[in-house]
Amino acid sequence: MTEPVVIAHLSDLHLGAHVPASIDALADEVAAVRPDLVVVTGDHTMRARPREFLQALNVLDKLPAPRLLVPGNHDLPLVSPLRVVAPYARYRRWLGPDDSTVRVPGVTALGIDSMPRWRWKSGRVTRRQAVTVREVLGSASPADVRLVAMHHPPFAGGLERLAGRARFARALRLAGVDLVLAGHTHVPAVHAYGRMLVVIAGTATSYRIRDVPRSWTMLRIGPDVIETHERCESAPGTWYTGRVRRHPRHARP
Repeated sequence: MTEPVVIAHLSDLHLGAHVPASIDALADEVAAVRPDLVVVTGDHTMRARPREFLQALNVLDKLPAPRLLVPGNHDLPLVSPLRVVAPYARYRRWLGPDDSTVRVPGVTALGIDSMPRWRWKSGRVTRRQAVTVREVLGSASPADVRLVAMHHPPFAGGLERLAGRARFARALRLAGVDLVLAGHTHVPAVHAYGRMLVVIAGTATSYRIRDVPRSWTMLRIGPDVIETHERCESAPGTWYTGRVRRHPRHARP
C-alpha cells in the first residue's frame, strides 16, 4: 500500500425518521473525501416499509461506489407476518444481499447480517458466518486491510451482547481482522482490541440522536497508521471535522 486507503463509514440513516436537509447534503459531503469504499452499517430505514426502502435506494445510489451495505434491526418488519415468513425480502429486493464481499486495492471487506428475525434489537453471528470470516478474510492478501462490516457492535455487554460472540471473536482473531465497522448506538466511538480496531459510526441523517451531533466517520488507512475522522453536523447539511484519532496499524503476524 502506497497511497492511503479512504473509507467512508455511515450508519443508521433511518429513512422515514430523517432530517431532509441532512439527506440532501450527504452525497456531496461523502464524495468530497474521495473514498475508495463506502460502508453503510445498517438501519437504512425506520420501519422497513417499502416507501422507506425506495427512499434509501435513492439516497444510497447517490453515494460514491463501490459500496458495502448490511442490514440493521430496523430493516426487518417490526410487526408483520413478513417477520416470520420473509424477514429479509424487502431488504434484498431493494438493497441487495445481506452478506457480501467487496474488494478494492488494499482492502478485503466482508459484510455480515447480524440481525436475526427472532431478536427485536440485539444481534447474533451464526456458525456459518464465523466460518465465512475465516475463509474469506483469512485467505485475503497479507498486505490487505481485512475488514468486517456489521450493524451491531461485536463486543457490547449486557442485554446488547451478541449471540455467538465467543465463536465470532475467535474467527476474527484467526482471520487476522484489522477493522470491524458497526453502528446501532448512534454514538461514534473507537475501541482497540489487541491489534483490531472496532469503529462505531453515529447516525448521519436521523433526528434520533443521543446527546451527540449527527455524524459519520472517515477512515484514512496508511501503511503504519489508521486515522479516524468524525465528520459532525453543526447545522442540517453543514459538516465539520470533530475528533481525529490515530491508531497504529499492526503488522500481520
